[in-house]
Amino acid sequence: MPEAKISRPGHTRWKKQHQPVRRTVSQICPPPRRPLTVADIRPGMENERLGVVRDSMFQNPLIVKAELGKPRERSCSLPGIDFNYGLYIRGLDGGVPEAIGHWHVFKPQPTCPQELTRNYIAMNRGAVKAGLVTAREMSLYRQLNDIRINDQDDRRLKKEPPSIPPNMTFGIRARPSTPLFDLLQHRYQQLWVQEQRAAQKAIKLEKTHKMTLGKLYETRSTQLRKYKPPVTLDALWQMPHFQKVRAHLDTFPTEADRQRAFKAHREECAVRQGTLRLGNYTHP
Repeated sequence: MPEAKISRPGHTRWKKQHQPVRRTVSQICPPPRRPLTVADIRPGMENERLGVVRDSMFQNPLIVKAELGKPRERSCSLPGIDFNYGLYIRGLDGGVPEAIGHWHVFKPQPTCPQELTRNYIAMNRGAVKAGLVTAREMSLYRQLNDIRINDQDDRRLKKEPPSIPPNMTFGIRARPSTPLFDLLQHRYQQLWVQEQRAAQKAIKLEKTHKMTLGKLYETRSTQLRKYKPPVTLDALWQMPHFQKVRAHLDTFPTEADRQRAFKAHREECAVRQGTLRLGNYTHP
């Protein structure tokens, strides 16, 4: 009889529990890759060089090569550890404590009394009545008699702003929505075709209804312009002593037989051999 296995409740408690491996900060957020220096170069690396080697050579992106299995090194140097990236805004108003403690109240600036406009019409009228016409006399008269326009007259002369309705909206009107239904149905193309057909129809009607101004009479110059002189075909030149000589041999009894023979020859030219196409047939 097999022995039953005895289960010990405390056996699993004493087992060594595997703790999760915690990664360091440098593993989670590795530091930025710094540009290469002469001290980082080892024998056999891609960026190993002979002769004079300077650190500035490894800051040129056209010279630095990517190592096998590694990303390309950055050629630009980064600032130090104590450098803060971003925009730092310096508070000049004291921040939240200053706002909670007391409130800044701006004192209204004293407004200077508005100077009234000079009434040049009244001063020029008074100067003319006094007999002053030169520029110097007019300026002296204006210094002694400085006439100003009243507030009521000044308001009347100045243009008042136009009355604006309370529900008026300022700005540019919104563009109406694009009629997609008309675009998909090519509605604008159909309208353009209809307009073109109507324009062509109107042009045809205008041509048909156009009345002739009168009968055109032909003059001698128009007749001479249209006249084409007849061209006489001269016979081929032949020596005089051969002009009256007749043919010594005529194998055709009549002219009709002659034309019939030439017609048969022209029909069989394509299938006969020879230069003149008078030989044997090309196909037996």
